[in-house]
Parts: sequence; structure tokens; C-alpha cells
Amino acid sequence: MNLKTTGAVVWFTGLSGSGKSTVAEKLVKDLLKKKVDIEYLDGDKVRDVFPQTGFSRDERNMHVKRIGFLASILEKHGILVIASFISPYREGRNFTRKLCRKFIEVHISTPISECMKRDPKGLYARAKRGEIKNFTGLDDPYEAPQKPEIRIDTSLLTVKEAVSIVVDYLKAKDILQPRNKKS
Repeated sequence: MNLKTTGAVVWFTGLSGSGKSTVAEKLVKDLLKKKVDIEYLDGDKVRDVFPQTGFSRDERNMHVKRIGFLASILEKHGILVIASFISPYREGRNFTRKLCRKFIEVHISTPISECMKRDPKGLYARAKRGEIKNFTGLDDPYEAPQKPEIRIDTSLLTVKEAVSIVVDYLKAKDILQPRNKKS
């Protein structure tokens, strides 16, 4: 069944290696097959657009706010925005929430021990050796969401199960709806 969207921002947040991009990418892939109007914003890809953005607390917060502003504009045009960013500080995420009409915070709450074990880009190892400063979860805090709409621990669920939780939530909130055959 094809689906349509009323537009929203689904904001995946979590530590490096938590699985947020993996779940977000699978969600995007599944929804594109169902003809949903969607835009995917990912931390690694967007940094190429804003290459001067640094990694201090203020710079990271400003980066999240810029992306949040972009996401809110897309949402206002009826696009379902899937955003996947570490976004370590509540201030930046709350700023984005206020800009959006429908903001769904998805906290990928995978424990740091599991993230460090996965370490897909070798970033934890580099940070432990002192090659990376201000690394979230080690020498810079990650302020976990206090009341996310969805909380997922990818050490306990498969990617398919995690995506299903998000899709079910979006359907329950009428963000995803069946598309009329004439649409």
C-alpha cells in the first residue's frame, strides 16, 4: 500500500555507533518504496554542505539549529523529514522542536558500551588515544532526551523491528496515511 504524509520532522538522536543512521536509512528506503514525499538529512552528509562548522559546544549547537531550521521549512511544504544527527545537547533539539509543527524525537538509546564495541568509524578508539577532542559520550556530554516520543535500543532490537516501531507511531499519529488510488 502506498502512503502519503502530512509532513513532519522525525529527528533521530543518539551516540556515534548507536544505529541511528542505520535505522533512519532503512526507514527512508522503506517509505520511498511506498511513494512518501521524504527528505533525508544525515549528519555526515550535511557536514559537507556546512564544512566550516566546528565541534565546540556552541558550534555543534548552531549546526543543529541550522539543520532544524531547514527541516522545519521542508516540513511546512508537506515533506516528511528524516533527520539523523548525534545532536548531543537538549537546547538544539528543543530549538528545532519549537520550529516544527510535528516533531518526533527518536532517541536511539543504545548503551555507550555497545556503541564503543561497534565503533564503525574507529572514532571511539581515536578519541581514547587523544586524537579527537570533544567527543560526545567521552569528554563531551550527551544530554539524552528526557521525554522522546520514541526510544529505541538497537542492542535489543533488529533494524527491521526499530523501523516498524517508527512507522507504527507515524501511522498512529496520522503523519502517514493510506494514499487514495487516484492520488
